[in-house]
Amino acid sequence: MTETYHLHLVSDATGETIASVARACLVQFEGVEVTEHVWNLVRTKRQLQRTLAGIENNPGVVLFTLVDAKIRTGLEAACRELQLPCISLLDPPIAALSGYFGIKSRAKPGLQHALDAEYFARIDAINFVLAHDDGQLTKDLNDADVVLVGISRTSKTPTCIYLANRGIKAANVPLVPGARLPAELLRATRPLIVGLTKDPVSLVQIRRNRLRTLNQEEETDYVDLEKVKQEVAAARRMFAERDWPVIDVTRRSIEEVAAAILQLHERRAGRLI
Repeated sequence: MTETYHLHLVSDATGETIASVARACLVQFEGVEVTEHVWNLVRTKRQLQRTLAGIENNPGVVLFTLVDAKIRTGLEAACRELQLPCISLLDPPIAALSGYFGIKSRAKPGLQHALDAEYFARIDAINFVLAHDDGQLTKDLNDADVVLVGISRTSKTPTCIYLANRGIKAANVPLVPGARLPAELLRATRPLIVGLTKDPVSLVQIRRNRLRTLNQEEETDYVDLEKVKQEVAAARRMFAERDWPVIDVTRRSIEEVAAAILQLHERRAGRLI
């Protein structure tokens, strides 16, 4: 009979490294089903407390990549009290998982690249993103897992592609001054809808660079600082009116923005506190 275990991946960054290692280890164990709980950007005591509450609610193996000594010590101490394995990536994770599962690993390299259901889910998500980029095919927006809404040059497309590589069906809808949002978006109930915003000064610089690459006129409302400030303010008001979560992408990498969105998605699904 297949047993199901909980596995907690705790990282102070985007969690990509630890997720890859976990997948590479888990494929070595046949007959084991694992529910993953991803805890990204754990950098403060408050974030650690939320993580520990989730671990206590669903006890299981904890893998972590934490740089801050106090955060790491707090995690290890809590896991000792809960009598749960707490493993740094500096330790041999396969050996620890083998002991926890009670079976030997298959010790076959490259199994993480098998064409499994997760692989096909990622391909499906990528196809969905490409078909629903920049406001296309709004008629089935309710089929998305996540919809990103934002003004021009707020990294909507690359963030959606990154999410697709994590198996998330993401669509993005641009906010165009004077244009109405698609009715399908306003009626959507299934997807998590997230507003993206950016500092106006930074936005103007990025837009000017974009126009230069296209050999287009730079002196337009598109790059006028006052107009852009109004555009950003209007977007923020609209997000607030609809109670959509907002992420400022000004000083965040695509990976960090995606990690924040994944946290929101997990919390909405009830897998995070």
